[in-house]
Amino acid sequence: MKVGLFIPCYINAIYPEVGVASYKLLKAVGMDVDYPLDQTCCGQPMANAGFEKESYAMAMRMEELFKAYDYVVGPSASCVAFVKEYHPGILKEGNHVCSNAGKIYDICEFLHDVVKPASLSAEFPHKVSIHNSCHGVRELNLSSPSERNIPYYNKLRNLLALVKGIEIFEPKRIDECCGFGGMFSIEEPEVSVCMAQDKVADHISTGAEYITGADSSCLMHMQGVIERENLPIKTIHIVQILATGL
Repeated sequence: MKVGLFIPCYINAIYPEVGVASYKLLKAVGMDVDYPLDQTCCGQPMANAGFEKESYAMAMRMEELFKAYDYVVGPSASCVAFVKEYHPGILKEGNHVCSNAGKIYDICEFLHDVVKPASLSAEFPHKVSIHNSCHGVRELNLSSPSERNIPYYNKLRNLLALVKGIEIFEPKRIDECCGFGGMFSIEEPEVSVCMAQDKVADHISTGAEYITGADSSCLMHMQGVIERENLPIKTIHIVQILATGL
């Protein structure tokens, strides 16, 4: 399988270690993985701000860069969900049929549903609390939404269970929003910060040393509260845990 690694712009700029870990992890599970150069933003921030039509060029750029790959895989549930759910409509305006939407996966979704590894070499002897991000839960089905009357499942938890030495927890309000929400955190900062404070407190109540999840944006938002208030917990992207020792 030929995999094109999609690294969202904010990960490239702020958390390059997450991109490196993603590449190493995909290689370790036997994927033929490539990182297309000259990637740009997928257009999500522009569309969230009300300029969806202006994101057409970025969606088209992504189509061209990833057209040769069997799968497009990225370490950001929100960006992957945007490509999957919104690129088809954006590109339809230019009479283009989106090809990426049918083959793009969040890296956790890809590992869990496509690769299905029976084991990993990772070891992380720490207590971690899973952050179930809104896009991951409700657009990519990484876990079951708490508002639906269905049996609980969590793909992130299943992957973390393959890591040696780890202790896994989840907060009481299992998939409550952290308050980031893209433009929401900018337009409603006071509410956004309060939501993050509540969410971090819920994670701390588990006794975990780390908050982990599939979205660096959510982790970044909570890390801001943690650092400002000097709270006894850290954040780490799930891919960094799964790739330990590689």
